[in-house]
Amino acid sequence: MAMLNISTQGLHAHSWLEAATELEQGTETYVIVTLLSTAGSTPRASGTKMVVSEHNIYATIGGGHLEFKAIKQARQLIEQGETCQQVENFQLGANLGQCCGGQVVVLFEVFASDSMQLDVYGAGHVAQALIPVLAQLPIRVRWIDSRADLFPEHVPANVKKIIDEEPTDQVKSAAKNTAFLILTHNHQLDFSLTQAIIKRADSLWLGVIGSDTKAKKFQYRLAQRGFTEKQVQSMTCPVGLKEVSGKLPMEVAISIAGQLVDLYQSLQVEQPKQKGKEWKELQSNLVHLSALQSKKSKVG
Repeated sequence: MAMLNISTQGLHAHSWLEAATELEQGTETYVIVTLLSTAGSTPRASGTKMVVSEHNIYATIGGGHLEFKAIKQARQLIEQGETCQQVENFQLGANLGQCCGGQVVVLFEVFASDSMQLDVYGAGHVAQALIPVLAQLPIRVRWIDSRADLFPEHVPANVKKIIDEEPTDQVKSAAKNTAFLILTHNHQLDFSLTQAIIKRADSLWLGVIGSDTKAKKFQYRLAQRGFTEKQVQSMTCPVGLKEVSGKLPMEVAISIAGQLVDLYQSLQVEQPKQKGKEWKELQSNLVHLSALQSKKSKVG
């Protein structure tokens, strides 16, 4: 089970509440796993909780293969990057390799980070100047390039560096509502990434470094390949605030950072409304589940 921890620290001594409180203050998406109800012989009682993040595990719901499956499922939900709730029924029989023989209903509550997800393609001069700035902002970053030697040895806590010989493959694994920033050294790679991102049709924003001439060429090429005017206009190129001039890497980086700040601040205006809706949905789901459990108890 400990192998599921990417962190070398392994399992943590924090209580689930301490872990959730700490993670809520950061930029990580996490899952609270709760034994909603139990029947028969089970390793833990109803109400037992644990917390799972991308890298770590806090507390326990009893160990064994049940916990292994719960952690795996929690991390699959984390990869989706969306706040949601999911209820699963587990039979503790031979299929889970546990002799308890009981039944457990498990609630997975995913708390997606309020931080904007940004995928940065390219580790050149502009990206090198930009990443330290993003380290001080509420933004989660995947930093992607095929050239391992360009990355610094250490990156900020909110940045995950990804080395991939085929950077366009990373577009497929990006979460929904991701903001994309293309800063590579290769115009053809820029165009391939742009096409792949537009085809997803679920990106939050797409910015491409370049000039007005590059923007026109890309717009023409996209139109020639059958992209609609709306799709073409979803690309922001040149990227960065028009009010900030200059071509030095740091000047360009500051210009882009300003645009990203404006983007995530506009999202924060909408989040309270969405959270209220999600909370009402969770309450409704729990009431429905409680009614089902009560009905089963009466039948039993």
